[in-house]
Amino acid sequence: MHFTPTVRLAKSVLMAAMAFFFTLVVFNNITDSQSNYQFVHHVLDMDTTFPGNRGMWRALHPAWMHLVFYLGIIAYEALNMMLCWRAAVAMFRARNATPQVFSQARAVGVLALTAGMLLWLVAFLEIGAEWFLMWQSRIWNGQEAAFRMVTIEGILLVIVLLPEND
Repeated sequence: MHFTPTVRLAKSVLMAAMAFFFTLVVFNNITDSQSNYQFVHHVLDMDTTFPGNRGMWRALHPAWMHLVFYLGIIAYEALNMMLCWRAAVAMFRARNATPQVFSQARAVGVLALTAGMLLWLVAFLEIGAEWFLMWQSRIWNGQEAAFRMVTIEGILLVIVLLPEND
């Protein structure tokens, strides 16, 4: 039986790095809630999109809806943070275990990375950028950051799923 603890350690550390990222995201959303809430508010309100665009009927103006979206995003990010930390710890602990045990440990990582990708893809690139036309805003446009995160998490997902045979 041949294990590759170095590769497993690399996968564990990368998962911990993603967990740390989500920890900082949640921390920032809680400690600087007004700045981050303003982003959600302006995207949903569509007040910085192109003047006279025909998609303005999609705008959500009630402040309580903005708060629900904002709190939902934070809750999702916090859940994703916990999944990433759980995966990082489980993968690290299983770094010298059998392939079956390590595979079970990394399954949580696969779930966490997939959930993270869905956050950026669905919430930001699909709902924010396309439905609420965030792409039209010069000020409140999170497409670049969302694309960066989909890409990073996608690369990490591929790395976590790579076979370990040398």
